[in-house]
Amino acid sequence: MHFSLVLLHLAGATMLLLFAVHMVRTGMERAHGAALKRLLGEARRGRVKAAAGGMSMAVMLQSSTAVAMLCCGFAASGVLSLPVGLSLLLGADLGSALVVRVLSFDLGWLVPAFLFAGGVMHLKLRGQKVRETGRMVLGVGFILLSLKLIGEATHPIRDGALLPSLSSYLADDYLTAFLIGALFTWIVHSSVAAVLMIAAFAGQGLVPLEAGVPLLLGANLGSGLIAFWLSRGMPPEARRIPVSNLLFRLAGAIAALVVAGTIGLPVGLLGADHGVALVNLHVAFNACLLCLCFPFTGAMSRLTQALLPDAASDKDDGGFARPASALDRAVIGSPRLALASATRELLRMGELVEIMVRPAMELLATGAREDIARVRKVDEEVNRAHNDIKLYLAEVNRGSMTGEEARRGIELTDFAINLEHAGDIVAKTLLALADERVARNLRFSREGWAELTELHGRLMENMHLALNVLVSNDLPSARQLVVEKQRMRELERRSHDRHLMRLRSGTPESVETSDMHLEVARALKEINSLLVTVAYPLLTESGDLLQSRLAHAD
Repeated sequence: MHFSLVLLHLAGATMLLLFAVHMVRTGMERAHGAALKRLLGEARRGRVKAAAGGMSMAVMLQSSTAVAMLCCGFAASGVLSLPVGLSLLLGADLGSALVVRVLSFDLGWLVPAFLFAGGVMHLKLRGQKVRETGRMVLGVGFILLSLKLIGEATHPIRDGALLPSLSSYLADDYLTAFLIGALFTWIVHSSVAAVLMIAAFAGQGLVPLEAGVPLLLGANLGSGLIAFWLSRGMPPEARRIPVSNLLFRLAGAIAALVVAGTIGLPVGLLGADHGVALVNLHVAFNACLLCLCFPFTGAMSRLTQALLPDAASDKDDGGFARPASALDRAVIGSPRLALASATRELLRMGELVEIMVRPAMELLATGAREDIARVRKVDEEVNRAHNDIKLYLAEVNRGSMTGEEARRGIELTDFAINLEHAGDIVAKTLLALADERVARNLRFSREGWAELTELHGRLMENMHLALNVLVSNDLPSARQLVVEKQRMRELERRSHDRHLMRLRSGTPESVETSDMHLEVARALKEINSLLVTVAYPLLTESGDLLQSRLAHAD
């Protein structure tokens, strides 16, 4: 086979591997996003729990980078401390290594089973959770298939003259191999895919063990570079977690590289097959990194806080970065461009409301008064954005507009009003209840807390869906959003009935937090209803929304 054709086959197999890893991650996020956020909430209650929770989340998402970005979001909202977030990310790196260990087994016989089962679930069955779970199963099947294709694509070059000389050079030049591993992992943005490819090449004799070790250590450094790069535009509170993790991984990888280049690592004892040995080394490296770095998370936190101090503007705004307004007065004379500008600002306003809603359950459970005050500060920015959008659209409406543009302007104004109301519900109801919980030292019952957490998780999913509808005007997403409103109503009603049953049984925590439980559930449902309104104009135009729920009189 011609060398260019070999490269084409290898490139195709590599892209299939990257796509498959992405499929598994997105399927897990869409099908079980609420469960992941609940797991993250539990993990924030201590560094040991954080490490265990991070490991579990990375196994489910098949990506430590995805866990890192979740941590950055919670850190930016002020409810995840740096030592806990760093512990969570160290655990996630080990979880990602365990995923590589499982996927490296010879599971080729399962490929058709995964593809068939995943295809049926994703294409033929109904229900978003079932379909997205099918996406995950399909992704796992594609991962296994891609590894098989990589092996077949590289078979013709095993006996060539170029590969042995290149492998020999990398085996002698540890530093170059280390840098290549780091760069390749950063380029593909997936440490799972990078390590699997390195192990596959080593297992087929394309890469000697002496070159595989520095490549693998470089891949571990590249794993930290991915989150560092993706978080570069975030506020300092968010960037400190990936920076701390990158410093730990850099120190660990360099130390291991020095040992490998001087006295050598006993990699041959980790497996007779070179690919298996490298995968086991990957797991051992991340396990050692967790054990050795865990006691120093506090010291590393102080170092990164010195390297990335709070910005002055952030301190004035309660710890939250204030992004610049998207309202462009230069295009106010062009209604089409002005409406696009208002939509971007409305999206920013929705993200501010999300910053308020996301930590609500944590504040209701264990939040301190300073944390509650910090989130309450964001409501001022929400109110400011609401006022700016209304005035901007009012000025646009004074110009020459088509009927369609005027209608869109009214829709955007209405949704801005609803988002402002949602922010008020958080500030004046949920945060007020959190203050009361602190003052009276109350605790929810275990069953009641599970019900409220489920409501909150579904609200967060619907919030992301609502903002997607705002930007995309996607009709299926708008229908799904209205369906979720009914499900939210049913969850709130079921929680209400179960709470009354616990009151009748005399559960002490339910008696103490009775009014609080009902108010929280009602507030979450009301916020969800306000978000759903973004779908109404689209569904009305398509004829999918009834004008009234009343039956027609004869």
